[in-house]
Amino acid sequence: MDKNDNIKNQTNPASEELNGGITDFDAVVRAAALIDRDSYEKNLSRTRKATEPQTDGLPEPVQRETFKRNAVARPTTAGFEGAQLSHEGLTLYTLIIYSENYAGILNQITAVFTCRQVNIESLNVCSSSTPGVHKYTITCYCKQEMAEMLVKQIEKKIDVLQANCFVDDEIFILETSLLKLSTPMVLANQEISRIVRRHGARIVEVNPTYTIVEKTGVTDEVLDNFNQLNELGCVLQFVRSGRIAITRSNIERLDQYLTKRAAEEQNNGL
Repeated sequence: MDKNDNIKNQTNPASEELNGGITDFDAVVRAAALIDRDSYEKNLSRTRKATEPQTDGLPEPVQRETFKRNAVARPTTAGFEGAQLSHEGLTLYTLIIYSENYAGILNQITAVFTCRQVNIESLNVCSSSTPGVHKYTITCYCKQEMAEMLVKQIEKKIDVLQANCFVDDEIFILETSLLKLSTPMVLANQEISRIVRRHGARIVEVNPTYTIVEKTGVTDEVLDNFNQLNELGCVLQFVRSGRIAITRSNIERLDQYLTKRAAEEQNNGL
C-alpha cells in the first residue's frame, strides 16, 4: 500500500458519510471535524504571511488578524434583526418587474420606492427567459393602495415593459439561506442536529471551527429554521438570498404583453 492509498483511506470515512446519505448528523460532523483541512482561514493566514516584508535578524511581523479554533456564537437580539422587524397592519407585496436591459434602470426603479418612503425588504435581479429583458423581484411591506401606486409609477418609466404586484398566495416563492454554526456547540448539543434534520437542511461544509448548513424553502421555513437555531446560541453567521418568484397564472403576462405590442406595431406599420 503506497502513500496515496493511506491518504485516501484517511479521508474516505467523512466523505462517504457526507455523500452516502447517512442521516446521523452528529456522526457526519464528528468525522469531518477530525480532518484538519486547508480551510479558508489557514490559506488567508499563509497568504498574508507570505506578503509581509521579511527582515533578516528581526522577528516575524505580527498577523493583522487571528482566527480562533473555537468560534464564539453571538445570538441576535429580538427586534433588531432586519428580517424580523414588526410590520403590523401592512402586507408583504412582491413586485415583479420586467424591463429592457439598459444601464441605470435599477436606479430609476428604486427611486420610486424612495420617493414614496417605502422600504425594500429584498431585491433580486436576473435576466428573464425573454432575450434582452431583465426581471426584478422586489418585496416590500405596504398597503394595497401603495402597492398599486408603486406599480403605476414604475410602469411610467420608459424602459420598463411591465410591472405587477402580488401577495404570497398568488405566486410560487423560494429563498435560500446559509447558516454558519459553531462546530463545538453542534457536537455538544444534539438538539441542534435534530433541528437541522427536521427542517430538511443540507450540510455544505464541516471543519473543527464551524459547520455550514444550507436551507432552501419559502420565507417562513427559512426564518423558522434560523430562529430555532439562534435560540440555542450556535449561529455564527446567517444570510439569506432575495426572493425569487413565478406566478400561478397559466399564461405569462409578459409574453402576452409583448405579443400584443408586436401586433400593434405591425398594424401601425401597415
